[in-house]
Amino acid sequence: MSDFAPTEARLQVTLSKYPGFPRDPAALVRLIKHLYKEIHDEANAVMKPYGLNHPEYNILMMMYGSPDNSLNPSQLADAAGEKSANVTRLTTQLCEKGYIARASSEDDRRKVTLTLTPAGIALIESFLPDIVSLLFRQTRKLDATEQAQLEVLLKKMLAGYGE
Repeated sequence: MSDFAPTEARLQVTLSKYPGFPRDPAALVRLIKHLYKEIHDEANAVMKPYGLNHPEYNILMMMYGSPDNSLNPSQLADAAGEKSANVTRLTTQLCEKGYIARASSEDDRRKVTLTLTPAGIALIESFLPDIVSLLFRQTRKLDATEQAQLEVLLKKMLAGYGE
């Protein structure tokens, strides 16, 4: 488990050196970064037996969450929160593993559609019980009301980035 106390101590030192430093916003951003690292590391550990890493898992789940198991690369980049170069690399890896298929449009060869293969769907459905357990473990300290509140607050914070 990660200990945030050393980061809080560094924030206090920074504040003593620069009194105008916004301690509370800095603490929130750093907490989110610490949480991301913990979430990423735990997801990598859960996905390792399946031959996947956390970014590959995210790509597969974004596709699984679409009605027809298909997205184009730009939709996938937006959904997964990845840069387009990363999406290209990740989808190439997943194509090589046989979990997604890449198809060009009949009308416009520049348009590409990425679709989960039956093997990809089977893989996802095999690891979903482990992911469900992981998600419950990661949020176990928050009750349902707190989870809903945190979701609203994080969405509000995220919305500030589009302005």
